[in-house]
Amino acid sequence: MNRPERFRPPSVDEVLRSPHCELALARHGRPATTRAVRQVLERMRQTEPPHPAPVKAIAERALACLEDQERPSQRPVINLTGTVLHTNLGRALLAEEAIDAVITAMRSPTNLEYDIEAGKRGERDAHVRDLVRELTGAEDALLVNNNASAVLLVLNTFARDREAIVSRGELIEIGGAFRMPDIMARAGAILREVGTTNRTHLRDYAEAIGSATGLIMKVHTSNYMVQGFTAAVEPAELAALAHQHDLPFVDDLGSGTLIDLARWGLRHEKTVQDALKGGADLVTFSGDKLLGGPQAGFIAGRKELVAQLAKNPLKRALRLDKLRLAALEATLKLYRNPDRLADRLPTLRLFTRPVAALRILAERVQPHVADVLGSGWIVEIADCSSQIGSGALPLETLPSAGITMKPSGKASGAALDKLAAAFRALPLPVIGRIAQGALVFDLRCLEDEDAFIGQLRLLNPEAGDALA
Repeated sequence: MNRPERFRPPSVDEVLRSPHCELALARHGRPATTRAVRQVLERMRQTEPPHPAPVKAIAERALACLEDQERPSQRPVINLTGTVLHTNLGRALLAEEAIDAVITAMRSPTNLEYDIEAGKRGERDAHVRDLVRELTGAEDALLVNNNASAVLLVLNTFARDREAIVSRGELIEIGGAFRMPDIMARAGAILREVGTTNRTHLRDYAEAIGSATGLIMKVHTSNYMVQGFTAAVEPAELAALAHQHDLPFVDDLGSGTLIDLARWGLRHEKTVQDALKGGADLVTFSGDKLLGGPQAGFIAGRKELVAQLAKNPLKRALRLDKLRLAALEATLKLYRNPDRLADRLPTLRLFTRPVAALRILAERVQPHVADVLGSGWIVEIADCSSQIGSGALPLETLPSAGITMKPSGKASGAALDKLAAAFRALPLPVIGRIAQGALVFDLRCLEDEDAFIGQLRLLNPEAGDALA
């Protein structure tokens, strides 16, 4: 009786000495290649039936494993979700001027904290401070890692072990279950809620002020809107109340914009300038949302208050590196010429793409997708509604156009999931959304049409499960 031949793997050394392993050794070195060979042999022992193991196959699998490990974890993708400022996909795209500035800063030492004229130590925020003052009218400004950091620093400086008065209707939660009350607690501030979810009056704030009060804060509800039977206090009234009691009034804009978006047909969003004119002593806002720059948190306002913030030891822990400061400086300089801003700032360019141009783009793209998917799928041009994203302008939608893909037979969620996975498995992953029984590609953010079409030949819809 013939018995199956037992699995007899070659030794690791035998594989490493074979000519089939020379490429892996040359590209990745002996330690990494040795680990990969061992991993391949172990998987073969556990998952494959007994058979002789050719050295060539083991070496090829080890090389494939090494090449996969070398691929960057953070990769470019094509965003066809319909959300322009998609938090999970990196939010704002940087302008070419900002990219060039970052590359320059990466290649050599810079005067990050060095005053060249004085020949002594300088301050890193000085590279953007004057620009912020020029564009917003603020007396002074400083930069930190993001807007949550900005709020944390303000609360820790002016309300540590003291009360921060905030309306109940403004105790927001942003992405990832990150809540304003939690930030306050970590900052050492004592939250003093006033009013109700839908209605807060000036008297609510006034009655809450006492010897333990550190500041009054207004939080911009940038990712939702309360409508109906509502009441809120105007910032100017809150500022006047705060100043009567020698308290700082802080306006947290969340996203934050430096220019009125209404000039491009979007809904007006309160600008940093609006907040300062409304009486805010300090305004906090983000760099990588509506502003269209890298991740950063701005604090702009009264000079003496900014000086106190700069002295807080947390400021050093939350400071920006030279790369983001370089990108911010280049981005802010674009705002000096508002007439060209929509052409030079990618975020605004994507917001303002005409729907007619997107329909023409959809007409060019649709035949290519239909051809590669074949008769098993119905691929149609469709009107879409894009979103701003990242908690900005929650009710604002942008008329857009795209394509929808549905199975030609009975609609199947599994088939749609498999197709979405196949698009994500392309060399340049394509990210869409599944809605109303179809895979939807909103084309608002598709600017490299050739890259999208050029890789469609690699699409394998039937392999979606294996590639997911």
